[in-house]
Amino acid sequence: MKLTVISVTGALLLAGVAGAFAHGGASGIVKERMDAMDEMGDVMKSLTAIMRGEKDYDADAVREGAAVIQSHSGEALTKLFPEHSIEGPSEAKPEIWTDWEEFSELAKQLDVFAAGLGAAAENGLAHGKGGAGMTGQSGMMGQDTMMGGNSMMSQGGMMGSGGMMGSGGMMGNAGHMADPEMLAQMPADGLFNMVAQTCSACHSKFRVDKN
Repeated sequence: MKLTVISVTGALLLAGVAGAFAHGGASGIVKERMDAMDEMGDVMKSLTAIMRGEKDYDADAVREGAAVIQSHSGEALTKLFPEHSIEGPSEAKPEIWTDWEEFSELAKQLDVFAAGLGAAAENGLAHGKGGAGMTGQSGMMGQDTMMGGNSMMSQGGMMGSGGMMGSGGMMGNAGHMADPEMLAQMPADGLFNMVAQTCSACHSKFRVDKN
């Protein structure tokens, strides 16, 4: 059973945002955060190809990419958004500061999930290619479990509107509840999905869409 990477769109969105950030004559703190987004976008684009099976699985590349993402998450991310830093080519929405708690929580979630991705790099993909793998047809990560149609990662599951990433879910207001040991046991593409979903959720609410 081949796992569908449901968050590829979010990953490619981040890569596209990074490309847009390369222009505009930004300076100071705005340029710093655009550069950070640029670097994360490059990583997400590269990891997307690995998770899709378009490149051979490389645990070292996954681990290194996760480290880059983590280096731009958590407090390292929030400090790039001081109040009133919305001038010029910035694509940050005012909601970042009016909903600072939610923005900060997403930054923390990104840190947790990126760390988990690094720890899970040796696990390979859920369908077993490139690492130890974690699923069979009816295994832990099988079609009807973590990533399937009625799974934790589906619309009503872990990353869905009412689930872990939803407003009322475990990760909605309590990212600290994620168990690092549990995350480290997941397949790498499961963690990658979480990273990409977190990026997508942040962009949807806190970035101005100028396209």
